[in-house]
Amino acid sequence: MSREDRAMARGLLERGKVGQPAEELRADFNGRFEALPLGDDVTLTPCTLAGVPGLDVDVDGATGDGVILYLHGGAYAVGTARTGANLAAPLARRVGVPAVSLEYRLAPEHPFPAAVDDALAAYRELVASGQNVVLAGDSAGGGLALATLLAARRAGVQLPAGVVLFSPWTDLTLSGASMDAENDPLFTRAHLAEPAAQYLGDADPRDELASPLLADLTGLPPLLVQVGSAEILLDDSLRLVARAAAAEVDVSLDVVAGAPHVFQYFAGMLPEADEALDHAAAFLKARLAG
Repeated sequence: MSREDRAMARGLLERGKVGQPAEELRADFNGRFEALPLGDDVTLTPCTLAGVPGLDVDVDGATGDGVILYLHGGAYAVGTARTGANLAAPLARRVGVPAVSLEYRLAPEHPFPAAVDDALAAYRELVASGQNVVLAGDSAGGGLALATLLAARRAGVQLPAGVVLFSPWTDLTLSGASMDAENDPLFTRAHLAEPAAQYLGDADPRDELASPLLADLTGLPPLLVQVGSAEILLDDSLRLVARAAAAEVDVSLDVVAGAPHVFQYFAGMLPEADEALDHAAAFLKARLAG
């Protein structure tokens, strides 16, 4: 990523205020990201999966066999199915299958494990319908996708064909060496410590469903992890990939130099974002083809 591209991306990101009430954070984050255009070829339809609300994301010409279950980011405190559609739609367009963007419950009103319970329930219903399912998620949604795999494995539910994780938040103990990096335009340690505490409530941050990095990853399906080097969550991805590889999981890693958190949001503006989504889609398409 060039210096000019990095400057443009950073200019589009705004660092939130530590201690800001959830209502204000949601109004700001959701208001900005729900306004992003999806394209005239995209249709959003409200749906429910096992009682959990979401949006069916249908793209013209997406008639392939399978479905993407997308889990949005937002530190388990902000974000909606509509903000998740900003990445679910370009993935669905590239893969050629529909997607479902899930509106799982958020903290602090609904602390851990409410989000995991919602994601697992929705995933189980998709599997029970006989569809070929893949998972994708960004940031907290990436960590939630991993937690869903672990919960499904624990419950004896069939695992998905593959999983894509964009800048996943995998360690709520905040122990990664990059957590104190100073080049992240979006987060500091304090920005994540507060929502982590609100999400966890009285739960142990080392619980594998809260910090899936710390879990036994044996038997998980193929994973593709994408992360930028300019983010404090870099080590959440690097350590995850190392642990997955040690557990003999089929895992791939894309690190984009200078890229910020969930840089895929800049598709159409940054070539690295489009290339990342192209690679993610090719990965998912190959897994759906079996």
